[in-house]
Amino acid sequence: MVVTTLITGLLSLGLGTAHAADSTLILSGGNGVFNLGPIAINGTASSAGVVKYMLDGNVISGCESVATTAATPFTARCAWVPAAAGPAVLTAEFTPTDSSLTKATSNTVKVTIGVPVQGVVSPIHIYVDTILATGSTGALAPRFNGCAIMNEFLVGQTIVFRIYANNADQGGAVMDSSNTAKAYIEVAGVKDPIQLAYGNHSGVAFWTGVLKTGAAPLYSTIGVISYKVTLVAKDSDTMKVLSTKLQAKKNADGTRVVDANGKAVYDRVTYYRSVSVSPALKGATGTWSSNFTATSQLSLFAAPVAK
Repeated sequence: MVVTTLITGLLSLGLGTAHAADSTLILSGGNGVFNLGPIAINGTASSAGVVKYMLDGNVISGCESVATTAATPFTARCAWVPAAAGPAVLTAEFTPTDSSLTKATSNTVKVTIGVPVQGVVSPIHIYVDTILATGSTGALAPRFNGCAIMNEFLVGQTIVFRIYANNADQGGAVMDSSNTAKAYIEVAGVKDPIQLAYGNHSGVAFWTGVLKTGAAPLYSTIGVISYKVTLVAKDSDTMKVLSTKLQAKKNADGTRVVDANGKAVYDRVTYYRSVSVSPALKGATGTWSSNFTATSQLSLFAAPVAK
């Protein structure tokens, strides 16, 4: 009777029942650049077993059952090749080798697979930055240097776009007013494109465009300023063609390098040669718009209010 009562009491306290130990799985990694090889997703489990990796709830091909290392830390790595750039939600499930242990679901990892900010350059490459125009005073005056590259502006300030471009159709030639048919900026919310002007600025030449901000009718939309730069080259009856040639290899002192038989050693190098084309080569169009994150893009903020 005493024994029966004791056993009953232990069971009521849960001391006579075996419980499976809880497993854990911590997920990390998964951040990388699209189309630049596999991206590592790391899982660290509480014991040995296998890990199933998932993207947006679907199993990642090739990562259906990745074994952990046999000893602590029990890690498993998935080599993930994203099918596209952009946001992705990663999760994983862990199944321990020891059947007395519970399965585990990982934490959720949210990543954004990146793309090169410059995009595909063919054949015109464009560089763009923004600076504060001179003349601002008081709270709108530059804090340090008025020509500093910046992306945060206050309503009432004047934004100057500085732009330069090179055209691969012409061997990387600088695009200036002599070989450019059109150059302008389209700003969301602004009716007419901003026409760019090419000129000399303290000894260096580049394209500039101006966006004045302030009370209507000036630009006054708070937040990210969405814009696109477009440059169109003039038609041309000549173009530069990338070619190769043999060039004698030389030592640091200018003498030719020779092989064991006394013969000159040559390197194959690239160069551009000019060719005539008929009909004329259609002038290429190059565009640029920022795909940085919102916090890194050109933005407009309300001016501080004097108290």
